[in-house]
Amino acid sequence: MELLTINNVWMMICTALVFFMHMGFSLLEIGLTRQKNTINILFKNIFIITVGLLLYCLVGFNLMYPGFGEESSGFFGFAGFGLDAVAAADLAYNEGYTYWTDFLFQGMFAATAATIVSGAVAERIKIVPFMIFVVIYVGLIYPIAGSWKWGGGFLDQLGFYDFAGSTLVHSVGGWAALVAVWLLGARIGKFDKDGKPKAIPGHNIPLATAGVLILWLGWFGFNGGSVLSAEPGATSLVLVTTCLAAAAGGVVAFLVSFAKFKNLDLTMFLNGILGGLVGITAGADVMSPTDALIIGAIAGAIIVFAVSLIDRIKLDDPVGAIAVHLVCGIWGTLAVGIFSNNPDHTFITQLIGVGAYAAICIISTFIILFTLKKTVGIRVSEREELEGLDAHEHGMNAYSDFRMNEH
Repeated sequence: MELLTINNVWMMICTALVFFMHMGFSLLEIGLTRQKNTINILFKNIFIITVGLLLYCLVGFNLMYPGFGEESSGFFGFAGFGLDAVAAADLAYNEGYTYWTDFLFQGMFAATAATIVSGAVAERIKIVPFMIFVVIYVGLIYPIAGSWKWGGGFLDQLGFYDFAGSTLVHSVGGWAALVAVWLLGARIGKFDKDGKPKAIPGHNIPLATAGVLILWLGWFGFNGGSVLSAEPGATSLVLVTTCLAAAAGGVVAFLVSFAKFKNLDLTMFLNGILGGLVGITAGADVMSPTDALIIGAIAGAIIVFAVSLIDRIKLDDPVGAIAVHLVCGIWGTLAVGIFSNNPDHTFITQLIGVGAYAAICIISTFIILFTLKKTVGIRVSEREELEGLDAHEHGMNAYSDFRMNEH
């Protein structure tokens, strides 16, 4: 009983840290975008975490952990609506934590996938169609896809490995972001008449920096909690590999960026840290510290070239979400097949997993958003975009002009 209590307390702490990551995402997104859209971005992030938790309670948890039977194909299962009070009453539910803690920890992950999309589509998506997308994607698509590995589905049976979600969380959000950005089109002024990208600076880089540091802190819970116990050896190793990959990702990103663009770009430094974190997440428990440094460093270099490629193919991602979460998520998942200390983890199996998640995420996102585009529309008008979504969608400003209030 004492061990259960210790494990459960650790899992609850990690749950709180993952929850705190939503503050990090919010600050990062508003910092890297323009002041006139701040309320809109914050509203979307608050909507995602609140509605995401309700949906995960109603259907998501039992879609993701349906208890696939021996005869099941491992593609789809559903254990019923709502939470199971009978299972929760049994403290022998799991060696590491209670049923309630399990639900809450996994529920925090569920909302993250849609938060990734929020940043990529910032400054030009209509709020109501975005909310409809979130309900469907977080309520149905994410948990069904998650069941394929974490719920004991067909990819788990195949030997696919994703410790804490390089693919199951980050790429699931990244693939959706890619499709959404393509269907939406670029912001006004992002590309000149010759198609060359122009920088649209964020309005508050200090807030973006705070957001990244909060996300790094939150990753102690994201990866540390994925050990699913407080076992000292495993949790300590995971925190070390996570931190080293983040540091290596940031340093290599700013060095490669300096070599390529001849300037010390803080935003590239920040995204390099996030890229390193995403990259190590799939295999943080099966890597040595040296492996983690290599994986993080490669992720940091990938970020610089991925951001340039995304600009070159005329996709507009204001916060670099596709480069960070999709490209580095794919890299981290494949890296398990290269660096893992478990011989059962193979590159081919990891590649099959990446392909399976690409298929469900691309197809489902396209169906949802294309349907919305052809019915209610997904992009705000030119006037609304130029004047800002805060005024038109919400009727308020993020920052009061105190000079206007002086008497």
